[in-house]
Amino acid sequence: MRVTADSGFYERIAATSIAIVGAGPQLGLAIARTFGSRGLDVALISRNRDKLDGLVRTLTAEGINAAAFPADVLDRGALTQALKDAAARFGGIDVLEYSPLGTFGSVVLTTPAESDPSDVQHEIEFQLYGAIAATKAVLPAMREAGAGTLLYTTGAGSLDPVPVVGNVNAAAAALRNWAVNLHKELDGTGIQAAHVGIDVSIAVSLIPGRPVIQPEDISPVYWELHTTKRDQAELVFSG
Repeated sequence: MRVTADSGFYERIAATSIAIVGAGPQLGLAIARTFGSRGLDVALISRNRDKLDGLVRTLTAEGINAAAFPADVLDRGALTQALKDAAARFGGIDVLEYSPLGTFGSVVLTTPAESDPSDVQHEIEFQLYGAIAATKAVLPAMREAGAGTLLYTTGAGSLDPVPVVGNVNAAAAALRNWAVNLHKELDGTGIQAAHVGIDVSIAVSLIPGRPVIQPEDISPVYWELHTTKRDQAELVFSG
């Protein structure tokens, strides 16, 4: 173990790494750059191999060591195996970032009154259960090492729900509750768990009146929670 000059946090002398679950060309890529530019290896996990390979090429061209591990978060076995493969490739996973932000456009959105249990169940599977499965894949090694970081991302609906996306917001709120509670459970173990609530639109406007922010302006928040703000269970980014 040693202390790095820029972070003030203990890191292993061996290569450190971050696994980004739900990696995409916006926030996922920005987080990869934020951590990768500081020397961490980057494992990118999502279900689309072609998109992942493109992200790997981009990061490699920037001098960041990255690799793709395709898996659908709805397939618990595949997700667990992807994280195991990433740990084997990079000698462990020091940071897990879970960003289940890709549901818009791929799921039927329902208001609270319109929602059937199945409308919410899909989102619970995608957001909460996926996060739990990913955490169980990496947490035992973090406990053994006495160090690690677990970060979970939701949109603003987990904090201030909007009726038109009631089913998505309900699941996001469940993930937020679980992440904040995990922070309490892991207090004093050397493992940081925290929730990031994004109260802005990323790159393009999705909700009228909400600020539009570039992902590169958001990603430093994750580094802060990993390093200088490890006592915080939650950080809300509102621009």
